[in-house]
Amino acid sequence: MRKARFFYEKDADVGILGDKVIGVIGYGNQGRAQAIAMRKLFNLNVIVGNIRDESWKRAEEDGFKVYEIGEAAGKSDVILLLVPDEVAPQVYSESILPAVKDKKHVVLGFASGYNIAYGFIEPAPNMDVVMMAPRMIGWGILHRVIEEGKGYPTLVAVAQDVSGRAWDYALAIAKAAGAMLPGGFAVESSFEEEAVTDLFSEHTWVGAMLFMFRTAFEVLVEAGIPPEVALLELYASGELVEIARAITEIGLFEQMKLHSRTSQYGQLTRGPRYAGEELKREFKRVVEALKDGSFAREWALEQKAGLPVFKRMWKLVKEHPIYEYERKLYKMLGRIKE
Repeated sequence: MRKARFFYEKDADVGILGDKVIGVIGYGNQGRAQAIAMRKLFNLNVIVGNIRDESWKRAEEDGFKVYEIGEAAGKSDVILLLVPDEVAPQVYSESILPAVKDKKHVVLGFASGYNIAYGFIEPAPNMDVVMMAPRMIGWGILHRVIEEGKGYPTLVAVAQDVSGRAWDYALAIAKAAGAMLPGGFAVESSFEEEAVTDLFSEHTWVGAMLFMFRTAFEVLVEAGIPPEVALLELYASGELVEIARAITEIGLFEQMKLHSRTSQYGQLTRGPRYAGEELKREFKRVVEALKDGSFAREWALEQKAGLPVFKRMWKLVKEHPIYEYERKLYKMLGRIKE
């Protein structure tokens, strides 16, 4: 088992970015958060590359100079490719690579290990290839960094070092984006490790939680509980958010002490029923499918086929009664509009 190495504010020098043009490609969830943080914290020269959509308009409203993706890449010394994983290879090959292939040196940064780990993007020989993968959604970065002045955890990695300073760039990007403010830090990782661990969560407990809630809803309603009451108890009340916050702040099991002893006893005696050897075997199968690339190949083929399974699964989800009752409850509570 590899021992994790941590980096803090003192370990990174943003000065390496001081005379560079930083091109944020994709002004979505991560792009907007990182661009705003870099400008506000260190007044770095950040420009945006995007297609002409609502995100383009939003970037202009936020005060950034916005260009077509290829033009932005051509103007940049550091390119942060922050578009969705599934479109990144096409953006890279059609817009970024032609714009930078004749440059002596460019830094190509990612917020996900996916495309490098599975070979969907092959870096040019003039590129330092780095990763700064926040363990935080973009909204969370803006909230913590801009509103609270706090940092957040992130993974950093280097896949290609042609300048001899790729690690300096990776850490500088992390610091510039606010990760190393008080309470934050960077952890040494790799593109492959990030891809496996991130996808593992999505393929195991995250997905399982959604469908366990749906099954629990079915059982409660069949037992005569009004659907609205079932939804509020399971997650709609917001208690789940507070539990997650407590887990983050004091620990997975320590947060149980914030509940009644009746609750603690029920969780401790019934919880293990759902986490036996069969579940562990399934988790191991998930890891193997991620490490050998079979999931990445499956998802690539699904995209080429026009997303038939993806669309069918969404159709099935929306046809389940929980979806209709949830929409009705959330409209009544004023969380969504008609």
